[in-house]
Amino acid sequence: MVYKRRSVEKAIVLALRDLGGSASRKSIRKSIADNEYDGLSYNDVFSTKQGKTGMYSPFMFDFNFGIKNLYSVGYIEQPKRGQDIVLTQLGENDELTSYPRPEQEEMIRSYWDKKDEARKKKNKIKQQEIVDNSANSDDKEDTDNTNWKLQLINQLKQFSPGKFESFSRLLISKMGVSIDKQRGVVRSGDHGIDGFGYFVSDEFRTSRVAIQCKRYTEGAVSEPEIDKFKGVMDSFNAEYGIFVTTSHFTDRAKVKATQGNNTVTLIDGQGLADLVEKYKLHITPVVTYALDDYYFETD
Repeated sequence: MVYKRRSVEKAIVLALRDLGGSASRKSIRKSIADNEYDGLSYNDVFSTKQGKTGMYSPFMFDFNFGIKNLYSVGYIEQPKRGQDIVLTQLGENDELTSYPRPEQEEMIRSYWDKKDEARKKKNKIKQQEIVDNSANSDDKEDTDNTNWKLQLINQLKQFSPGKFESFSRLLISKMGVSIDKQRGVVRSGDHGIDGFGYFVSDEFRTSRVAIQCKRYTEGAVSEPEIDKFKGVMDSFNAEYGIFVTTSHFTDRAKVKATQGNNTVTLIDGQGLADLVEKYKLHITPVVTYALDDYYFETD
């Protein structure tokens, strides 16, 4: 289903309340997706479109506008580059049923009118161009970091099943799991697992790890797939498992993963992108600089 532009302020506030009142933009988006706040699904939050300059997330436009709107009505503290978004006491306690109330709509309009007027005087460009750019320019660092990850996930979805399994084993080996050369490289469909290895947690303990990979272009990994994987883990005497997908997991799948003695670590598409960044797996860092708030403050 194609994402339709909409207000996401309620979802942002609900996510922040659930996260303790302060969180990074990435954590807020993940919480919205996982909990489907205000009717927003995982696909709504992380769906992508092909633009003129590459892949982009339509949700990010509404998300960045939403942050500014929440600041304008006093629900969050002034957003600062590279820092967590923080709820105010009003944002913590105000009821959201009727948001935005008429007086809040006026505060939002006034905020954007003042912002647009100041930019018009400096740039002399059309008002709509200002509004579109304002949601991205203030959060360019966050947007740029999101865009390459969107491209990564899109490319992973185009891998053959075999290549995706190979990629997953390579990533997991970078995370410290030693892949068993005999039992750990299993072709797709054989034995119901896609890898097997060992993880040394300290000087005295080595755990057996089973690996399952699902390259989904749409839909979520469901509870029966986790249940089936756990059954196969038993046949390998695996103490825990790692389930990797380009998609995401249903709530029931998440519950099933933590039940019983042999738990399963779930890695979804967004988690994969974060791990590729952490372990620098076949990516090339680009060195650049971002201006801090000093250059954007008005006298």
